[in-house]
Amino acid sequence: MNNETLLIELGTEELPPMSLKTLVTAFYDNVKTQLDSIDLAYSDIKWFATPRRLAVRVEGLSDKQADKVVEKRGPAVNVAFDEQGQPSKAAMGWARSNGITVEQAERLVTPKGEWLLHKATVTGKTVHELVPDIVVSSLSKLPIAKPMRWGSERTQFIRPVHTLTMMYGDKVIAGSALGVDSSNQVQGHRFHHEGLITLNHADDYQSELLKAYVEVDYQARQNKIVEQIKETEKNINAVALIDEDLLEEVTSLVEWPVTLVGTFDEDFLNVPAEPLIYSMKDHQKYFPVTNNDGTLVNKFIFVSNIESKDPQQVIFGNEKVIRPRLADAEFFFKTDKKQTLESRLSALESVLFQKQLGTLKDKSIRIADLSRVIATQLDENSDDAYRAGLLSKTDLLSDMVLEFPQIQGTMGKYYARNDGENEAIAQALEDQYRPRYAGDALPEATIGCAVAISDKIDTLVGIFGINQPPKGDKDPFALRRAAIGVIRIVIEKQLDLDLKVLIKESIELFGDKLVNDNTAENVFDFIMGRFRAFYQEQGIAIDVIQAVLAKKPSAPLDFDKRIKAVTFFGELAEATTLAAANKRVGNILAKFDGQLYESFKADLANEQAEKDLANVFQEISLKVAPLMIEKDYQAALSELAQLKAPIDTFFDNVMVMSDDEAVKINRLTLLNEIRNSFFAIADISML
Repeated sequence: MNNETLLIELGTEELPPMSLKTLVTAFYDNVKTQLDSIDLAYSDIKWFATPRRLAVRVEGLSDKQADKVVEKRGPAVNVAFDEQGQPSKAAMGWARSNGITVEQAERLVTPKGEWLLHKATVTGKTVHELVPDIVVSSLSKLPIAKPMRWGSERTQFIRPVHTLTMMYGDKVIAGSALGVDSSNQVQGHRFHHEGLITLNHADDYQSELLKAYVEVDYQARQNKIVEQIKETEKNINAVALIDEDLLEEVTSLVEWPVTLVGTFDEDFLNVPAEPLIYSMKDHQKYFPVTNNDGTLVNKFIFVSNIESKDPQQVIFGNEKVIRPRLADAEFFFKTDKKQTLESRLSALESVLFQKQLGTLKDKSIRIADLSRVIATQLDENSDDAYRAGLLSKTDLLSDMVLEFPQIQGTMGKYYARNDGENEAIAQALEDQYRPRYAGDALPEATIGCAVAISDKIDTLVGIFGINQPPKGDKDPFALRRAAIGVIRIVIEKQLDLDLKVLIKESIELFGDKLVNDNTAENVFDFIMGRFRAFYQEQGIAIDVIQAVLAKKPSAPLDFDKRIKAVTFFGELAEATTLAAANKRVGNILAKFDGQLYESFKADLANEQAEKDLANVFQEISLKVAPLMIEKDYQAALSELAQLKAPIDTFFDNVMVMSDDEAVKINRLTLLNEIRNSFFAIADISML
């Protein structure tokens, strides 16, 4: 067999940049899966993508499948022949279907019997036979939400298709897909190269396209963009804000990246940086630039798709385009400042939060009331918390936020400062939405924490209260994110808050709007369920999480202390034995149908091991009691770990289920007391 390079490329009109990487990786996966399924050997496979092409290159691909010997078993010999030894109809039919006579059949002998057997050699198909179907199938499975038609063709794809290249070594593989026949021609750069490029060999793909101003390797193109930006940063002594999503999008927009720097009027810097940044990033796909201290400067870096002989004209064109965008932001900012946040509060009555739960003004008032409760519990300024909660949604009606929804809360902070609100209130308006996503920053100050928690609890209680919990992967109100946000804020900010208390307060604030009688229980259980994901991301063992979940501590900070204590305990040498002992005790007690004593009775103990265990447990209990009051669970478990030896001796020498009923109950009472001492922290039998 020969081995050569296979090239598959689909040349198109400009593909949607946000979909490019998804499309090409799906195409790659489809091709690879099919090659693997048909046992066509290869050494390496790689994908390529630009705005005008999707491609897969397979190196060291065998030119055909290996021939296979297929065994086809026929009827059993005792069925294949009659008493005279003549072939039966079943045998003759099977032989005929395999293109042989019964006499030509071999025999398969096994311990279970003997059968007719035909060994057929199946000739492997060539690459030229296999690839066209692989390409057509792979393209048909691409995740295209809205395919389009072009011209008079009935063919559908995400964009019009111009070329199809299927080459094996220096040979073109005959075939077609999406209405285009295969050839050895590919598109060069739209502006820098006229006509098509003819490939003499599949190995020439990258080198020939580079000559035609196309960097077809996606990662290499992205690396070039980053390198050029870094070099530009040095030249202008500034720092570019390289957003990963924007970098992906820009990489998907260009085939030949050329990085340039533009400038805008310095007066625009009087507008808050955030809307300017979003104008540059979202609208124009530019990289904003800051000083080394993080202050935005009046420059931007952009990536052109052409290498102009007069780059100044390209720069001028981009500067001309960005000016009206920034002017809009400036206009919105100046206009919004003419109206205070407080004056917008009444307008929130016309904005629905949820039809059964009322308006955004209703929600704002509930957030304010709950924020006051939380601030009081945390010994913070409850008036500031109430005020921040009341104004929390008012910036949603500003022109700036209507244009840039991503900066809700942030603009509230700027407008609050403009209105003369104190800094704690202003900062809380920005903090209310944090954390927005996994790994996002938490609210800076405690007032912000109070408003952020209130907002999330209000949403959780409200949506569960009208029986609309998340189902499957559908979570329109982002309740999972809200629950994780509450957990993160309380634990990472070390806030002494109780979820059940907050949920109860929130339910009362809704009045008669809620129809679910189990709202409190449902919301609490839902948040409890988020603890698993929260701790698993930190590498905490699932059995440790389950052990603490069995207790359902309602204060996240307390939950966290228990997690740390049980993690510590699980690493002790005594942990395995004590976990097993707790499980054993649990099983014994589960089968006991009687009533235990209020406490262990020393006068009923008649075995030394029993007395020793009771004495040691009593001594340890005296040390554990104050530790539990202080919630020093780790120290408490360290003390309880000393029970390993006496518990082992007890089980080795004492019959728990004694014939003497009083003695039996007394021993069960002792074991129950010990188990409860552990269970007061977590169910360690789950370890």
